[in-house]
Amino acid sequence: MADKSYPMTAEGKKKLEEELDNLKQVKRPEVINRIKIARGFGDLSENSEYTSAKDEQSVVESRISQIIEMLQYANVIDTDEVAEDEVSVGKKVTVQEDDDDPEFYTIVGSAESDPDSGKISNDSPIAQALLGKHVGDDVTVQTPAGSYTLTIKAVDVA
Repeated sequence: MADKSYPMTAEGKKKLEEELDNLKQVKRPEVINRIKIARGFGDLSENSEYTSAKDEQSVVESRISQIIEMLQYANVIDTDEVAEDEVSVGKKVTVQEDDDDPEFYTIVGSAESDPDSGKISNDSPIAQALLGKHVGDDVTVQTPAGSYTLTIKAVDVA
């Protein structure tokens, strides 16, 4: 799929590379060892340790494949190539709705998304409304619950 792309920051790519290395070098060998030990317990059909280890192996291998694909199609966003006041992946945005307190979001690729830390996915409704806009712009965010308008107060490199 040539059109597949995973936008991310350089920091996000580095974290994925570190996670992949940990999964391959640490987690995978641990799980293989657990399977080997569990095999020694006898009848595999009633061996919960073996079943648990095989399930974990499946999760680890699935995550390894997922990370490899994301890294293969990674699109590292260089914020230096975007206007200083333009919202893009890798930028921290200050927005305000009416007279409410300002809110701060860092727009990242979906692989880096962590809403509890203010890192929102570029695929989220808020980010979709903000991307490409500039300081001072009013943007309308469409959500399943309805729409609302935000004013972009500041854009900074994250």
